[in-house]
Amino acid sequence: MASLRFPFSFSQTQPPHYSRPLSSFPVAAAVGATAVGATAAFAVLTSSSSSSSSHRQFLESALNFLFSSDRTSLPAWGTLSLADMSVPVVESKSGATFPSVLGDSQKLCGIGLRRKSVFGLKNIDVYAFGVYADDNDIKECLAGKFEKLSALELKGNKEFTEDILENDISMTVSLQIVYGRLSISSVRSAFEESVGSRLQKFGGSDNKELLQRFTAQFKDEIKIPKGSVINISREKGYVLRTSIDGQEVGSIQSKLLCKSILDLYLGEEPFDKQAKEDIELNLASYLQK
Repeated sequence: MASLRFPFSFSQTQPPHYSRPLSSFPVAAAVGATAVGATAAFAVLTSSSSSSSSHRQFLESALNFLFSSDRTSLPAWGTLSLADMSVPVVESKSGATFPSVLGDSQKLCGIGLRRKSVFGLKNIDVYAFGVYADDNDIKECLAGKFEKLSALELKGNKEFTEDILENDISMTVSLQIVYGRLSISSVRSAFEESVGSRLQKFGGSDNKELLQRFTAQFKDEIKIPKGSVINISREKGYVLRTSIDGQEVGSIQSKLLCKSILDLYLGEEPFDKQAKEDIELNLASYLQK
């Protein structure tokens, strides 16, 4: 089989308009029935408009519950188990698991699955991803501007998303490889294409050296078998830090590079549109707490 390119640049199929289910290990039995009733199996499935409307109504009801003062029971919401941030979350299609909290303060905002179509005949699951953010940074940077708007009002708000991309907010994109034949050279090549296009979009064409500094971190000797985790973090001061399986491979101080990476998941043309909606909704919810 030919080498599979890391699919940052592949076209994205249209997802349904409801949240993909995430389940926490210890509480899956308790909330499983509700999660299944609230969502279908995964974002690559399609749904009718009536089903979409029904799920949207459920989402609004769930959010009203989450933001109410009475939280004595576990929220019955199929997107994220916000009640217990110590419990891992499972991406249902791939089985990849993500901690609900990364480090000391970054909370999981949403997950997605990147797929590649092979000759238009078969879709291959390449990697699952989770996007994390520091809720205190969100409040500090954006509360004054957006706190009077509800989470649902902020969902899809272009100005809100742009401010997330632009501000010095600690965030991490965690990629978990689910395709066993992925090579590090494929990762490097795909970043050259996808991140390169964003660098040109936001900063013009004279950014080849910055792109080369980033892609050079993915050296040929690095192995990324199935289950490997690549964490790409925007830290304070617009430092982009990259690690693979817990080992740091490099860091670069660049606001432009940070924005270009996050735009792959939160921008106008995200890899996973449903994941973007979930992430936006949860980022907005931090302003309500």
